[in-house]
Amino acid sequence: MTEDDSVVLLTGAASGIGAATARAFADDGWTVYATDVRTAFPEDIRERCRCLELDVTDDTQVEAVVDRILEEAGRLDCLVNNAGYGVAGPVEDIASDDVREQFDVLVHGPHRLAQAVLPEMRERGGRIITVSSVLGHTASPGLGAYSAGKAAVESLTDALRIEVAGASDLHVSLVEPAWVETGFADSALGSLHDRDRTPTYDRTYDALEDGWILTGGPLATTPETVAATVLAAATDATPKARYPVGAFATFVRWTHWLPARLQDPIHRGFGRLSAFLGRWLR
Repeated sequence: MTEDDSVVLLTGAASGIGAATARAFADDGWTVYATDVRTAFPEDIRERCRCLELDVTDDTQVEAVVDRILEEAGRLDCLVNNAGYGVAGPVEDIASDDVREQFDVLVHGPHRLAQAVLPEMRERGGRIITVSSVLGHTASPGLGAYSAGKAAVESLTDALRIEVAGASDLHVSLVEPAWVETGFADSALGSLHDRDRTPTYDRTYDALEDGWILTGGPLATTPETVAATVLAAATDATPKARYPVGAFATFVRWTHWLPARLQDPIHRGFGRLSAFLGRWLR
């Protein structure tokens, strides 16, 4: 790297959206610190990025990684909070410990990292970008815990954006995809296998396992599309507060303005229809 190279710290970079985003920043000439709790990075990421282990729930490790970047690179221009996973299931059936652990990654992780990078960014400027979801605005049955985590990080990010307003070239943005073609669905489905199921929610479980609640089916976008949006948030001359990814994400995001008597049947109907189509198309 040279003194003029922009530097980005990216979490959850070993797969999916994170790996695609690491490639997008590297293609754009950035020095990329790709981090993940897992260290099995794709070979091309290892060749093009500086790969580090980072558990975003570990205060000491977060501070150590940020300190290392500042020592090696002398600067940090962008933080991308991407690490995350989904706990699926009806709210009544999800264990409180599972919800707490998910919140530690989805909400407390970005909080820890923001606290770690802000002193440097306040001096030099920079971007803090959090990959959220349209589910932070419009909850889905069967994904209540995940929706709650994304709603919380949306509020946290909104507050931070307002608090740092006026600081020299310091900007905070949210990137909001709907469904993305990653391993998210398989991971979330794995959380269902050993859970006691309340029979009342059979249709919700059907929508999760057979429908498009987790995968999005034909409505899902690619990790590369999300990565391009994240890069835009990092490079736009006047960054926006929110970047919905694609027309469908924009549509879903704005349905939360509808009254509950209209929203609720839409969500129930989508789950049931997609479960029927999912079984029929097999």
